[in-house]
Amino acid sequence: MSELLTTYQLTSYSWGALTLLLILQILIADLIGIKSRHTPGSPVETNHNNLLFRATRTVANTNESIAVYVFAVLFCLFQGADPGYTAVLSWAYVAGRTAYAVCYYFNQQTLRSISFGFSLLVLIALLINGFAF
Repeated sequence: MSELLTTYQLTSYSWGALTLLLILQILIADLIGIKSRHTPGSPVETNHNNLLFRATRTVANTNESIAVYVFAVLFCLFQGADPGYTAVLSWAYVAGRTAYAVCYYFNQQTLRSISFGFSLLVLIALLINGFAF
């Protein structure tokens, strides 16, 4: 197990970074909710002009895709995929998700879609990386 962790250490750090990103997204959504005096548990108005809506969608979208990322990386690890490619792709996913969140907060719809598409392509590349070895 220790050898596996050493081999994929850079990938492991990307998991930590993604966890930090998700925590920050949750905190940002909570702070925006508090500032806007939103009642916890009540529905958020579906409106892309509403920052609280965009912040909560950012968290939800990360939650929707994170399981696929985790499974793709675990597949790479179990298949013995190239550690360098796995690390680069993992960090690319984190970068794509970070860009996605920033674009969503600032209501940059086209850039947000590009960031989402980039993250999706990285997930596919991770699978290919796992199957290649």
